[in-house]
Amino acid sequence: MGVTTLTAATTPKSKPTAAALSPARTKLCLALLVLLGFSLGCSEFVVIGIESDLATELGISLATAGQLISVFALVYAIATPVLALSTGRFRRYQLLVCYSVVFVLGNLVMALAPNFQVLFISRIVLGSVSGALLAVGVTYIPELLSPQQTSLAISVVYGAFSVAMVFVTSIGKFVADTLDWHVAMYGTLTFAVLICSALVAFMPRAGQTDEPATFREQAGLLREPSIITGMLIFLFGVGSVYVFYGYVTPYLEQVLGMDTVQASTTLMAYGVFCLISNILGGWIDARFGMKALLVTFVLQAAALLGLFAVGAAMPLALVFVFSLAMLMYLFSVSCITHFMDVARSRHPKSMVLASSVEPMAFNVGISFGTAVGGAVVSSIGIAYVGAVGAAFSLVAWALTLVTIKLARWERKRARA
Repeated sequence: MGVTTLTAATTPKSKPTAAALSPARTKLCLALLVLLGFSLGCSEFVVIGIESDLATELGISLATAGQLISVFALVYAIATPVLALSTGRFRRYQLLVCYSVVFVLGNLVMALAPNFQVLFISRIVLGSVSGALLAVGVTYIPELLSPQQTSLAISVVYGAFSVAMVFVTSIGKFVADTLDWHVAMYGTLTFAVLICSALVAFMPRAGQTDEPATFREQAGLLREPSIITGMLIFLFGVGSVYVFYGYVTPYLEQVLGMDTVQASTTLMAYGVFCLISNILGGWIDARFGMKALLVTFVLQAAALLGLFAVGAAMPLALVFVFSLAMLMYLFSVSCITHFMDVARSRHPKSMVLASSVEPMAFNVGISFGTAVGGAVVSSIGIAYVGAVGAAFSLVAWALTLVTIKLARWERKRARA
C-alpha cells in the first residue's frame, strides 16, 4: 500500500482523515490528545503520593513500594519501542483502539488490587501499553496542525503529562489520607475510561502514518549515534530528578517536616512549575535548540546540590524544590525535536518509532533514578538524594555536548 494523498473532501463511505476534519473536530481531537497525556500521567504517577500508605497497608518497605514506579517505567521503556517496531503494518486507528482497551483494563486491575502482587502486575500491564498509546497519539499532531504549531502542541501534550504527575501525587495523597488509597485509583480509572472512549469515537480513522513499515525500515533510526546519546541524556537527565522526585512525598514529610495539607499544597505548586517548564521547553527549543541544554543541566545540578546543602532549612529548601520543577522538563522538547528531525531526514518511515523514543528514554530515566533513589534512601538516607542527583545532571550535560557534535557530523555526512 502506497502513501495515500489526502484531500479536503471525502465520500460518504470514506473514513475521516485528519486533513478532512472540520476546525471544531480538529480542536476536539487536539484537546483529547492533551487529556490523554494527562490521563497517562495520572495512571503512571498515582502511586507516588500514596507510597507511605501502600507501604503501611500492604506490609512492605518504602523502597519496595518504590518498585511500583520503577517497574512501570522499565516495562514502559522496553515495550514502547518493541511495539512500535512490531506493529508497523497495522493501521494507526486500530492500534489506538487496542491500546486504549488494554490501558483501561490495566487501570481497572490497579484500582481493584487486593495485595501488592496484583498491584505489581497491574503496573506491568499499564507500563506495557502507555508509551505506545502516547506515541500513536502524538503522530496525529503534525497532521492536525501546521509545522509552526506542531512543536508547541507536542509540548502541551507532554506538559499535561507532567502536570498530571504532580496533580495526582498531591490529590492522591490527600484522598488516601482522608478516604482510602483505592479511591485515588478509582479516579484514574474513571478518567481513563472517559478519555479513551472519546478518542475511539472522535479521532480520524486514517492518515499519513498509515503507510506500512517493516522492522528494518524503522530500526535504522536506533543505530544513529546522536539518537543513542540523546536517549542517554534522558537516562541521566531524568534520572537525576527522580533520585529526588521518586521519593518526594516522604522527603517533604521526613526531611522538611510537612503535614499532609502542606505536602499536598507543595506538590500542587510543583505541578504548576512543571507546566511552565514544559511550555518554556518548547519556546527555548524554537530559539536555541539543544545548545540551551548546556545551561539547563548546570542549573539543574545546582538546584539539586542546593537541596542537599540546605537540608531542612525552610523556606530556602522550597526555593530549590521549585527551581528543580522549573528545570525539570526544559530539555524534553529539544530532544523530541532532535529525534523526529533525524527520522524525518534519514528514516522517514520511522516517525512512530521516533515519537516512541522520548517516552521510552524518559521512563528508563525514571526507572533508573527511582532505583538509585531507593538505594540512597535505604543506605545513606533520604537527605542525600540531592547530591546524587546533581552528579547525574553533570553527566547529562556532558552527553548533551556529545550529542550536539554528533548531530553536526551526521548532517555533514548526509550532505556529502
